[in-house]
Order: sequence, then C-alpha cells, then structure tokens
Amino acid sequence: MIKKQKDDIREVYKQRRLEMSVEERQRRDEAVCRAAESLVSFRYAEFVLLYAATQGEIDVYSLAQIALDKGKTVLFPRCDKKTHTMKYHAVKSLDELVEDSYGIPEPPESNPVYDAEKEVGSAVCFVPGLVYDKAGYRLGYGKGFYDRYLSSFSGCTIGVVYSDYILNEVPRGRFDVSVDILLTEKGVKVTKDGKKSRSGK
Repeated sequence: MIKKQKDDIREVYKQRRLEMSVEERQRRDEAVCRAAESLVSFRYAEFVLLYAATQGEIDVYSLAQIALDKGKTVLFPRCDKKTHTMKYHAVKSLDELVEDSYGIPEPPESNPVYDAEKEVGSAVCFVPGLVYDKAGYRLGYGKGFYDRYLSSFSGCTIGVVYSDYILNEVPRGRFDVSVDILLTEKGVKVTKDGKKSRSGK
C-alpha cells in the first residue's frame, strides 16, 4: 500500500519536473545554491557530502566548487547497485567525476573514503529528493541508498528541494529517515523530526 502511494506521488512530480523549462530550473537551482552558502552548517563544515545531479534533480555543482575554493573536503557517493549502499569519496576537482554504467557521475573508487565514525570534523550532507514533507521525510527514486546511509550519519543533513515540492506529509515506512533542514530556492526550513529519525542519534 505504501509503495503504491509513493509510486503515484513520484510519477506526478517526475512529470512536473520534466515540464519545467530549462531556464526556470537554472534560476531555481542557482537560488538554492545561494541559499546554501548562507547556512551556518555549511560555512563551518569541514566535510561537505554532495551528489551529482541526475535528470530532474537540483544541480548543486556550483556549491561543490564553492566548497572546494574554501578548502573544504568535498565528497561524492559511489553506489553499490547490488546492496543498495553507498560510500562517499573525496575529490579535489569536479573533473575527477566519471559517469558510471547508469550515466551517473561518480568519484574514482581509489579516492579517499569518508568514515563518519573516525572523522571528528563537522560534516554536512546534501540529500536530493523528488519531494519532501514538512517533517523532513523524502521520496527519492525508491532504492533506499540515502535511508541506509543516513541512518548512521551524525552530521547535519540537508534536503534539497523546490519550495512547491514540499508536501504536508509523504507516505513513510519504518526505515525511512528524515533530514534536519529543508533547503529551497526561497531559503531554509528546519524540520520537526530530523535526527530523531536516525537510530542512536
């Protein structure tokens, strides 16, 4: 039942994104990145965990370059399609990202891996989603990569979403994890669940 509800919402918002003009997406994406720069959690983060946007996701590449220019450690995920898990690897340049078999840019496997349990520096993770709800729960593409990763991530988690793609509530299962902050082209919203949905946090 929950899966059907999630799939129905996904289809609606996938279509809405496809119908948005390139100019509108670019305008909104740039505004999102500008809003991210003002975040205290971003300004003071030593480790910035980002994502390589696929079709329909908000493009945060400019934020990656800003973080690199500020001397922060910038990381992108490598996904294991068999286990639906991922690890974040550091990059010194966006040129290091290479498309995998699904066309998603990833860092080289040989690049340093971020170990949340060993690193003591502050970290922030930007999380893409098709839609979010006001409590910080998301609908992605249904593979569960982020829910698995974020369940043991202790840093600040930031959901990246357009302001009109925030619903009152999305269907959720017991393994779904909420983010701490919602970042939109209109600014920032603090969620009501956040770290409460992450085990042991």
